[in-house]
Amino acid sequence: MNAPTGLDFASISERVQSEVQRAIQRSIKGVEYFSSSGPSLGSTPKDILAVRGTMNLYHYRPVADEIYRVPILIVMATTNRGYILDMVPGQSFIEFLLKRGYDVYMLDWTAPKPEEKSLRMEDYVLDFIPDCIRRVQQDSGEKDVSIIGYCFGGVLSLLYGSIFHDGPMKNLICFTTPIDFREMKLFSNFSDRRYFDVDRLIDTTGNMPPELILQSFEMLRPGSRVASQVQLWDNIWNDEYVKAYRMMDRWGTDTLPLAGEYFRAITKDLMWDNKLYNDTMTVGGREAKLANIKVPILHAVAEHDHIVPYDAAKHLIAKIGSSDKEEVVLKGGHVSVVAGANAIKRLWPKLDSWLGKRST
Repeated sequence: MNAPTGLDFASISERVQSEVQRAIQRSIKGVEYFSSSGPSLGSTPKDILAVRGTMNLYHYRPVADEIYRVPILIVMATTNRGYILDMVPGQSFIEFLLKRGYDVYMLDWTAPKPEEKSLRMEDYVLDFIPDCIRRVQQDSGEKDVSIIGYCFGGVLSLLYGSIFHDGPMKNLICFTTPIDFREMKLFSNFSDRRYFDVDRLIDTTGNMPPELILQSFEMLRPGSRVASQVQLWDNIWNDEYVKAYRMMDRWGTDTLPLAGEYFRAITKDLMWDNKLYNDTMTVGGREAKLANIKVPILHAVAEHDHIVPYDAAKHLIAKIGSSDKEEVVLKGGHVSVVAGANAIKRLWPKLDSWLGKRST
């Protein structure tokens, strides 16, 4: 019998051999995956300046010979760990800033203890952030401080900046920061006041459990965890893919609980009454209007952000009172816009270009 015309047996043989080799590699690498830990994260050298309540203030050790005058304070989101910005050497936003000559501090958070369930929005905005600013000023010897807020860390930074608008904030950078909480469609539906009894939940649990927070994130893309595990198996022979997967998976599931009263205020003031967008927000009786912010501001948003959709973030720049303000829309998602290969190419150089000339 003759072979069908055009059938390349040599090519078929090579593909079969390649698939067999890949299957063998998957088996070997699969055993390695379950028997080893992932890469060490957040390892850029740093010193602890203060630990109080859920607040941790770090100072990263400078590496450049020439340092910009104005130090940076990074304010992390209260639901997640700060090491997303300090993954591994070569993929660390913190390392990037240090090499570019910035003096970098980070306000990172730990899980509130049961007895800290009474921490309020006032504790975060009127106490923790101002305390960190004072400590950065003392440690650096500089009056001015630039603030970078990521996600809800951006919301806290906006509240701080709108209340303490006379200083000492020199510049404000927000990454993927929502202000119109009606446009957080699924979160808005989850917390609909007709069905979501936040008082009963917090009165029962004390703090907002991290499992509920993680589930709400995962329900935004219900099939994403299964799909990512299938992709992991397909690529488990690829060491670089597995390394990146383990970094992101660890961070993505390392969710923090939220202090009960703080979560109650987020639900009622932001999710229900949309007070930040409506210019009716107050913290501890102090007005927090975005128009009060007059310092230079850069807002970076992600084109494919499923957690903070563009519609939830797009009004920020228009509402800020500063004349020096810019929004930049970058390719990527909520996390990839700040960490990983996409961020290295797009956000990090943009930030350096914008902030460097405002940090002297």
